[in-house]
Amino acid sequence: MKQRSLPFSSAQWACLTVLLLIIIDQFVKVWVKTHMTLGQCIPVTTWFQIHFVENNGMAYGMTFFNKLFLSSLRIVIVAALIWYICRLIKRKARLRYILLLSVIVAGALGNIIDSLFYGLIFTESTFYHIASFAPIGEGYASFLTGRVVDMLYFPLFHFTWPEWLPVVGGQPHTFFSPVFNLADAYISVSVVALILFCRADFEGKAK
Repeated sequence: MKQRSLPFSSAQWACLTVLLLIIIDQFVKVWVKTHMTLGQCIPVTTWFQIHFVENNGMAYGMTFFNKLFLSSLRIVIVAALIWYICRLIKRKARLRYILLLSVIVAGALGNIIDSLFYGLIFTESTFYHIASFAPIGEGYASFLTGRVVDMLYFPLFHFTWPEWLPVVGGQPHTFFSPVFNLADAYISVSVVALILFCRADFEGKAK
């Protein structure tokens, strides 16, 4: 039986995946940036809110490095990953593996775009004023130092730590309190999927 061929090549699927996911990520971020004040919350359900925050650091608001260094490091890592994907395409690696790596590239590029350009093209978001587009170069920050827009908040449930626990005993806690964005989710979900479904690709045993 003749095997059906895909309508696009692996390279085309990878490019389409990256492009589509970046467009969705940026559309959501620009909407939040230009329609919400910093810190504003829009309840969607009891366990999901659109909560606008900005961060200078890594995924989920973590900060370990200087912003300029972090932005530059991200660009280098993404360039290396794109180079690796190109090698996989030439070697005719499994499409599943290529696409999951492409989703990671889309997530990384989504946050890199914030860092590269948002400081140049937006006025600053504050707790009292909604940001707007500014003439290029007249925004709130310089090239590479823009802040990443986060908005997805899932306070699944709340509880109080037992009194007998050191440090946190008796304090209220919200399970899953980080605020993140779609680009962060792309990366996290893809990494988990790679571990679960692409171990053979890591080991070079995939057919």
